[in-house]
Amino acid sequence: MAGSNGRSQEQIKRELEAEREALAAAVEDLREGLGEATDVNAKIRAHLPVAAGGALAAGFVVAGGIGATMRLLARRGREGRTRASFGPFSLVDRG
Repeated sequence: MAGSNGRSQEQIKRELEAEREALAAAVEDLREGLGEATDVNAKIRAHLPVAAGGALAAGFVVAGGIGATMRLLARRGREGRTRASFGPFSLVDRG
């Protein structure tokens, strides 16, 4: 018994089986892609130097960043050279 467009039942069955196989392959590819997309550890490992640099920069900014560094350098520039110290007292040469 032929179908409405001249295809036999056997042809239709083969086409359906081919479509099922193609759909199963597409689902498997999608599952693999989803697994790779959600693998956060692999992404971090791949970008570890960038992540470490970002963490270092964030820590620098949180700790006071450029302002704290500039205050430290400016304070050192105003300080003199310590000649002698005894307990809390020190003799400083500012010249």
